[in-house]
Amino acid sequence: MLPYKRSKRVADLLKEEISDIILRRLKDPRLGFVTVVDVSVTDDLRLARVYVSSLKQEERDQTIEILKSAKHFIRQELGRRVKLKAIPDLEFYVDTTIEYGSRIDKLLKEIKGE
Repeated sequence: MLPYKRSKRVADLLKEEISDIILRRLKDPRLGFVTVVDVSVTDDLRLARVYVSSLKQEERDQTIEILKSAKHFIRQELGRRVKLKAIPDLEFYVDTTIEYGSRIDKLLKEIKGE
């Protein structure tokens, strides 16, 4: 048995390639510093959820809209780089784990202070 599922291996590969495409190939001046935090792929490899974080909190919605509008370009680039029978459809989401972690940290500091 493999150490982990094929969908996880494909997700890791897509994360690497999508990060590179956004960094080097996507030429939108409105797009700030964007990091691909995680990619999860369904077991049938038809859908990939891409979680991104933006440096500026207020630009999140605009960043997601830019990435959604560039989805077809990114899929086309993935088709050139990745040897898969079908490139998964991409959905972009804002990653909120950083805020969640800082909220927990803040709550723990409040408890410690009491």
